[in-house]
Amino acid sequence: MKGLLRIAGGPGRRGFTLVELLVVIAIIGVLVGLLLPAVQAAREAARRMSCSNNFKQIGLGIHNYHSAYKQLPQHGGGTTGGKKFPVDGQNAYDETESHNRLRLSILVGLMPFIEGQSLWEQISNPNALNDDGTTRTPVPWPAMGPTPENDEYGPWMTNIPTLRCPSDPGVGLPGLGRTNYVASIGDSVVAAVRGPYGGTGTQMTDLSNSEEARASARGFFRIREKTSFRDCLDGLSNTIAMGEIATDLGDNDKRTILLNKNNLFKAWQPGFAPNSCESTTYIDASRPQFWNATYSGTTSTRGRGYQWAEHYPNYGAVTTIMPPNKALCGSANNDQNGIIAPPSSRHQGGVHILMGDGAVKFITDSIEAGNSAAEQVGAGRAGDAAPGSASPYGLWGKLGTRAIREVIDEEF
Repeated sequence: MKGLLRIAGGPGRRGFTLVELLVVIAIIGVLVGLLLPAVQAAREAARRMSCSNNFKQIGLGIHNYHSAYKQLPQHGGGTTGGKKFPVDGQNAYDETESHNRLRLSILVGLMPFIEGQSLWEQISNPNALNDDGTTRTPVPWPAMGPTPENDEYGPWMTNIPTLRCPSDPGVGLPGLGRTNYVASIGDSVVAAVRGPYGGTGTQMTDLSNSEEARASARGFFRIREKTSFRDCLDGLSNTIAMGEIATDLGDNDKRTILLNKNNLFKAWQPGFAPNSCESTTYIDASRPQFWNATYSGTTSTRGRGYQWAEHYPNYGAVTTIMPPNKALCGSANNDQNGIIAPPSSRHQGGVHILMGDGAVKFITDSIEAGNSAAEQVGAGRAGDAAPGSASPYGLWGKLGTRAIREVIDEEF
């Protein structure tokens, strides 16, 4: 009977020893260590799926827009303040509150088609409210808003959930409203900001750049020009419409901030080698995804994806020149000029892209990208590839062009 009492929990029961407790804790630790990577992978898979769904919604919005207007939303659209050309005597890139200098991205026009009707109403009508809720005096903001860097205009400061990838933690100032999804402008940045407009110095007062734009604007979207599905001669399923980008976190990531080498990398100039910025001179040897501290990123307000309403390549476009997750490359002091702007993401091993037919695909960083040192297509300048040339950037370049009639004979 005494033995039974001890077994049942009587005064003679012996508890766990310290060694036994440590063994149990060790076993639990091993199990957690085994399960945690699987849990993290499952969470990232869910975020990646959510990111893909966002892109699908945007793709559906593009098709609905085209159905309604028989054209694509214009990349570099908006207002000119009643002027014939995008500027009114000021520097073409200066901020102005009276109009937006044809600087709006495709995302602005897509708002009513991606469940952003309420925001579209604020943008498309004169709006008297500032971002802080105060009333703007003496006149309201104009319809279609001011230039996109204005941080007092509420719509430009708005973060839109459909435009954000759940895997990207970027938030807040110095960014305005951020975006992770931007337009594809193809495999040349020769006319990637002005489009067909030219003029003296920084003035956009004529259409003298039209020939250059016709030759080099080879992507699904053309800067400051109307496009439609019928322009995509290579087929909608073979042409990239948009790409994913990571937004800047202020950590000197080569994918999200321009290298601080003033005027050294003029990516729009004849003969420029697109892979120039991938030199070991500028990249941290111990952290190859980041710039060397000596050549730290340029002005913090120029981070990738910082202005969802802006068409400038740094904020609102991807190119199919360098493959995904390679370095941004261009003049550090002038983010308004054309830059080599590869897609990028916080996902492992690649990025999402949206095809012209609305399909979302995951493209790996190792996609065949041809000769990354080859010159871009221009309009006959010495050092440019000839108009109509096949893309020198392999399968990746082919996917970015809309009307070169290149056959896509590889899986991607």
